[in-house]
Amino acid sequence: MTPDAIKEALKQVKYPGFSRDIVSFGLVKTAAFADGTAKVALSLTTADPKIPLHLKTEVENCLRALPGVTATIIDIAVAPAKAPAAGAGNLGGNHAAPKTIKYAVAIASGKGGVGKSTFAVNLACALAQLLTARGRPGRVGLMDCDIYGPSVPLMIGLHGERPNVQGDNLMPLEKHGVKVMSMGFLVDENTPVVWRGPMIMKTIQQFVQNVQWGELDVLLVDLPPGTGDAQLSLVQTLPLDGAVIVTTPQPAATNVARKGGLMFQKVNVPLLGVAENMSYFVDPAGQRHTLFGEGGGAATAESLGTVLLGQVPLIAAIRAGGDTGKPVTITDPEGLAGTVFRDISEALLARLAKPAPGQVSA
Repeated sequence: MTPDAIKEALKQVKYPGFSRDIVSFGLVKTAAFADGTAKVALSLTTADPKIPLHLKTEVENCLRALPGVTATIIDIAVAPAKAPAAGAGNLGGNHAAPKTIKYAVAIASGKGGVGKSTFAVNLACALAQLLTARGRPGRVGLMDCDIYGPSVPLMIGLHGERPNVQGDNLMPLEKHGVKVMSMGFLVDENTPVVWRGPMIMKTIQQFVQNVQWGELDVLLVDLPPGTGDAQLSLVQTLPLDGAVIVTTPQPAATNVARKGGLMFQKVNVPLLGVAENMSYFVDPAGQRHTLFGEGGGAATAESLGTVLLGQVPLIAAIRAGGDTGKPVTITDPEGLAGTVFRDISEALLARLAKPAPGQVSA
């Protein structure tokens, strides 16, 4: 029995709440076998005491199933997760958020096609307007972590732009009062990004640690769909103060959105709320139509133990604003969509300022 054979077997052990295994996460530091005893050392960073106990049981069961193994020794080194009061549990990293960022919030969906990036762009612009009115201009950032299909540059009006470099750091571009960084600024639009997990992890780490965000009240992080490398890299790299789950009303979206919310809960990231996109359409006669069903966002929020932040209507101007780089919150801030996004931004700031149960406000 070789160390490589032991590690190969341990690929059956998944990190709680995720589909990836502890070996690919880099949590298995050493493995050895002698006289029938398999010895494994793990190293992880987490604030959840149940995770090391769970992993020890799973690793022991896995090792004892191997031929020739009669005993096991499992050492687990646990470092406390370094996070702010409402912070996130890490898996294997131990990175600190830039001290100039007050709140970091993930915008996630679980499922593609629900308008998450459109929502993130308009929410960022609405937050910028709200904070500017409060005398705090330039205090909103938007980090586009959709490595494979970055659409934020187009939607916010920075398509084709390139960031400046100062020393080892990238300078975020700015539009509509929002500081923005995206993979779309760094690659040619005709070049597909074909990367494995480690490259994605490295890019997200650089977006957090090597971008001069400056003083921010809120950094929104637009995540790609799913619960894969980008999501895992983020919770390893940036202590999150919370996540917003975006869904559309129908079960095909809400069922997946709920799983996305559960993922954040498993890594100790508070859920700030659910936003229901494409909730309804108002025809020229003023009649309201629920094209994708109704009640899905509220039901998702209730099942996750959080709140419904708001319902964004299905309006052609929202789509058009994304295509032209002129978000509807900028072109028509007092219209129906602009008002909804402003209300959601106010609710989000209120949720961030209110500590979760058992937490102390920073």
